[in-house]
Amino acid sequence: MRIERLDRDTWAGALPERGFEVFHTPEALSVLDRHASGDCHLFGGYRGEQLVAMVPLFVRHVGGLRIVSSPPPGMAIPNLGPLVMPTSPKQRKREKVNREFTAELLEALDADSPRTFVRILCPPDYTDPRPYRWNGLSVEPAFTYRLTADDPDELIDSFSRSLRREIRSGADLDIDIETAGIRGGERVFRETAARYAEQSESFGPTWPYVRDVIEELGERCRVYVARADGDHLGGVITLFSNDAAYYWLGGTRATHENVSINSLLHWRIINDIADDPPIDSVNQYDLVGANTEQLCRYKSKFGGELTPYYVAESGGMAMDVAKSGYQLVNRAIDRF
Repeated sequence: MRIERLDRDTWAGALPERGFEVFHTPEALSVLDRHASGDCHLFGGYRGEQLVAMVPLFVRHVGGLRIVSSPPPGMAIPNLGPLVMPTSPKQRKREKVNREFTAELLEALDADSPRTFVRILCPPDYTDPRPYRWNGLSVEPAFTYRLTADDPDELIDSFSRSLRREIRSGADLDIDIETAGIRGGERVFRETAARYAEQSESFGPTWPYVRDVIEELGERCRVYVARADGDHLGGVITLFSNDAAYYWLGGTRATHENVSINSLLHWRIINDIADDPPIDSVNQYDLVGANTEQLCRYKSKFGGELTPYYVAESGGMAMDVAKSGYQLVNRAIDRF
């Protein structure tokens, strides 16, 4: 296994057809390179001439500590981390590629140094984080909910009774849910930031960053807004990988005639995934986060599959301060 730095074109050409997150795309990484703290490094693992693994990492220096993270903190990104693309379907060879890439990457990063803090939020499709533990990092599971949205009429049967009733009541109201552009996205962003401020919570993303995500991702981003009699009721910014739509920003609490606007927005997104996805291969909806008890009471109403992903990070008492600082600016995106 040979570790090399990749340029953006090599990265773009090597992305697999499935199994990557929306922020793995070169357009999203370009936005992060402009707005995130630290430097963006794209690493690839080669066996001979074959590129078999990749990971984007963001490196910054704070008070003598070198912080290596994927994704960068404070950018409202639920997962990033490694992509492993072995050429053989055999389990033994897949494990070998993953094991060798992880070991060589962490050695190249000098991850065992007491002055290096590593934190990686792996994508849900990365199901074997054991090599990180074998190389001295701690590994913990985290969770999200994912729905398969091929058939909304069948899917709604898995919803809670109260959610089904809410959706059907909303269909009788004069509420229009439309896709919007930059102005709609800014409205959703401002509402989300205000909601964080009301709860005295820090909110990392800035409007220039969110604006660039909307603009650069093109068809991989849709802004949904709900209106009644021309009045804005609420909205959601949704992002798309090749596999899934992601509930990214928005969804602040709002009701109209005792019907949750969020529920109607989610239902419209689910129907668009089935009938009008921006990318034909998209068939899942990721509610982004199932780690906050209060929020899970609502998100679980959609009957989604509880899907694990893994967080690998440096351990030890020397890392407690760095870890606390990182978590402060990277609070779970699923606050609302």
